[in-house]
Amino acid sequence: MDASRKPAAAALLALTLIWSANWIVMKLAMADCGPFTFSLLRYLGATALLFALLAQRGESLAPPPLGPTALIGLTQTAGFTALAQWALVRGGAGKTALLVYTMPFWTVLLARLVLGERLGAAQRASLLGAAAGLLLILQPWSAGLQLRSSLPAIGAGVSWAAATVAAKRLFARQPVSALRLSAWQMLLGTAFLVPLAVWVPERALHWSAGLVAALLYNVVLASGLAWTLWQFVVQRLPAGVAGLSSLAIPLTGVVLAWALLGERPDPLEGVGMVVLGAALALLLRARRG
Repeated sequence: MDASRKPAAAALLALTLIWSANWIVMKLAMADCGPFTFSLLRYLGATALLFALLAQRGESLAPPPLGPTALIGLTQTAGFTALAQWALVRGGAGKTALLVYTMPFWTVLLARLVLGERLGAAQRASLLGAAAGLLLILQPWSAGLQLRSSLPAIGAGVSWAAATVAAKRLFARQPVSALRLSAWQMLLGTAFLVPLAVWVPERALHWSAGLVAALLYNVVLASGLAWTLWQFVVQRLPAGVAGLSSLAIPLTGVVLAWALLGERPDPLEGVGMVVLGAALALLLRARRG
């Protein structure tokens, strides 16, 4: 692996650990809070944390270009999080994670259309393998496909892909740090979450030790730290490659949901996970070459 990309690989590993576990944390939090209120509380705390970190590091507090930053905030902080959290109300943590991670396919498509990125032969093969794996996991031919949880989860993947490509484009045009972009897009995205939390009917907020722990995990790790790491990865890797590499996260999330929540995949889903893992291994091998 190119030495200049080793920090990005380390960031992806940290993201895998943090975000995989967070699907379980967020699912459990839905017992005490509605999806939009939880998302708003999560990002209010994370935004304050990131701006405090910016000030502590002595970085500029000036906003990046507001138009592109607002677009990233709308699609990443508001769109992705609200839709994924909504999907968790009815869907299992493991299955929701896998559906959200159709994101890499939308990212590759958008990166080609918007950024002109191209993938090599091995990377195209890994994309086809990942598509086959997800098809086996989703099983759209099954009468048991739950659209009320599946569609918001897929929508979250599309929204995240749009944010990834928009961030990649901004990094190419403006000298902005990953931390400053994360702070400002989160601030603007949180503003979009306010009307959802205020006006959309959902489960009443019930403060409990579990909910407080879930919010702390999300504020410090899954939002403040992890989204900054993600912008760091996007800044240093092609958008399509970053998206495909992140497929390790839902695979780990499925294993954790199986172990901790008893969400056991059926035989076809198990085969799909193996195919997805092989596609990811092929992608990473191609990047080392």
